[in-house]
Amino acid sequence: MENQTLVKEICPTTTQEWVKNGALLVDVREKDEVEALSYDVPNIINIPLSDFENHYTEIPKDKEVIIVCKGGGRSLRAAGFLVNHGYTNVVNMQNGIARWVQKGFPTKGDTTIVTGDGSCCSTSGCC
Repeated sequence: MENQTLVKEICPTTTQEWVKNGALLVDVREKDEVEALSYDVPNIINIPLSDFENHYTEIPKDKEVIIVCKGGGRSLRAAGFLVNHGYTNVVNMQNGIARWVQKGFPTKGDTTIVTGDGSCCSTSGCC
């Protein structure tokens, strides 16, 4: 049986705290998604999941990194990829920009393109 490393996950509220402390957000959504709606934070880069394997080395290993997407699935895959390639300061943000918008956190663009009933992480204390 192979050893698997689990990816740590944090909620958007905790992500806000990490960003204030200098963490880097890596958005793995496609460019057109980011152009329509993006996170409004100081330290963010976009590396689409479709091209992630070719550009992941652009992500610094010496910074705290939070991987984000629309709903948390693509970012979880990307975070797992990084952990399996030697990154140790990587976490996934649960529920993506959809939950970020629901929490009223800063964005740029059209927030009406994300929908949800808010129940995606109702059991989590920090969301």
